[in-house]
Amino acid sequence: MKRLVIPMMMALGIAACGNDDPKQDYNPLIDGQKNEQNTEQQQPTPVVKGNYDELYRPQIHYTPARNWVNDPNGMVFVNGTYHLFYQYNPQGNGWGNMSWGHATSTDLMHWQEQSVALTRDELGDIFSGSAVIDTDNTAGFGAGAMVAIYTSATNIQQQSIAYSTDGGKNFTRFSGNPVIKNNDDNLRDPKVFWHAPSKQWVMTLAKGWKRGVEIYASKDLKTWSHLSTFVVDLAGRPNLQWECPDLFEMPVGSTNEKKWVMLVSVNPGGPLLGSGTMYFVGDFDGTTFTPEPMDYPVWMDYGPDNYAGVTWNNTGDRRILIGWMNNWSYSGDVPCSPWRSAFTLPRELKLVKLNGSYLLTTAVVDEIKNLAGEWKDVSSNQSFDEGDSYQLQLKVSLDKNTTVTLSNEQGEQFSFDINAADRTLNAHRTTKSGKTSFNGIFSIPSMRAPLNVEGNEVTIDLFIDQSSIELLSNGGAMSQTTLVFPSSIYRKAEVTGADATIRVRTLKSIWK
Repeated sequence: MKRLVIPMMMALGIAACGNDDPKQDYNPLIDGQKNEQNTEQQQPTPVVKGNYDELYRPQIHYTPARNWVNDPNGMVFVNGTYHLFYQYNPQGNGWGNMSWGHATSTDLMHWQEQSVALTRDELGDIFSGSAVIDTDNTAGFGAGAMVAIYTSATNIQQQSIAYSTDGGKNFTRFSGNPVIKNNDDNLRDPKVFWHAPSKQWVMTLAKGWKRGVEIYASKDLKTWSHLSTFVVDLAGRPNLQWECPDLFEMPVGSTNEKKWVMLVSVNPGGPLLGSGTMYFVGDFDGTTFTPEPMDYPVWMDYGPDNYAGVTWNNTGDRRILIGWMNNWSYSGDVPCSPWRSAFTLPRELKLVKLNGSYLLTTAVVDEIKNLAGEWKDVSSNQSFDEGDSYQLQLKVSLDKNTTVTLSNEQGEQFSFDINAADRTLNAHRTTKSGKTSFNGIFSIPSMRAPLNVEGNEVTIDLFIDQSSIELLSNGGAMSQTTLVFPSSIYRKAEVTGADATIRVRTLKSIWK
């Protein structure tokens, strides 16, 4: 058993306040439901269809027809289908009754909502976790079984498993649950992968308010042994809740070098307020993860609304991530009904080097082309009508400072400034951006991010939906994900300062 502690300094951000993660101090009332063990399957529930045309309803981002969602879970690719499970409340539009919702896609864009996969039992609510395809039948549930690994949560958090032999339609709970016992509420969000060199399953588990990531191993997904603990001491910031870890290996650019990446979501303590996701780059020897000596924390996204992101298992050479598009500081207040919260566009992760340091890039997946129309050139301050969602692309010279302002007919606006000298971008979600009064800290006058670019020009891509803006520099070198609630979508882009070219293309609704 090893424990790795590395002292680091962490720059202060805006302090989070109010409406913190409701999972803390949670003790659900278990209403006498029968624990469905391996002699009885979880019974699927019917899907209620919707029109997907309500005010603020995303048109290119997946949302269920109704009810609350948060963390993505159990993401696995098999037989040409991407499975997206997620934290879901089948009984209402607020956090509670945590279950695993389920959606499937063949192109990462068009999603079909499926029946709820897992609901709470006598061991507690079904918190976050992952899924694997047990090709070699290591668990004995059948070759190719889909095995879900999740947290059973009451006032304690333990790890359980369930399996499906029909492609994720029905799950059977393992009679030996929990497979990892625990006596407190700080051990959750298991992410499991097959580690070929050591010929075993490896699990990362978040320690919540105790901070850190526990690493376990198993030969059969049922019996687990503790390998090591990873934690970084971030001086001056002790009150960080660690969640949703993900550990995976990646090539570095086009070189032969490979490194391991550890994702960790923290709340509070993000780059702005409340929720955020940091990453570490290092090496994993089958037992211990050792990070490179970088200036941590390094953020995967510099906006306020990309949290709990993890990657799909079983996708071969591609590493594809999706995140929850919200923030615990105001997630229960956002003005969305009959659904609450969406997921980011899927991102393809790549590890490169920039100025001698490792950088995790997060480009929107190429499959976005399945929704895209033809590019159209537009001029600064020229109105355009590209439907209910679109991609705006700007190529901006870095010889002087530039301001870009998106606006609609009602005068609502979202803007960002590019500082040419220090290669940074400052975005502004203020009271002018649209509806903000539902929460006192939703308005954020300044959201600063590094452009992470070289050369004398930067390309900014904005994926704009009914209630969100995903801003990327140079194909994902920097990502900034932001919720907005304008009364109508922004349909004008004004650029002042440096020379810039602007073009736009429609992104067709995934619901129509």
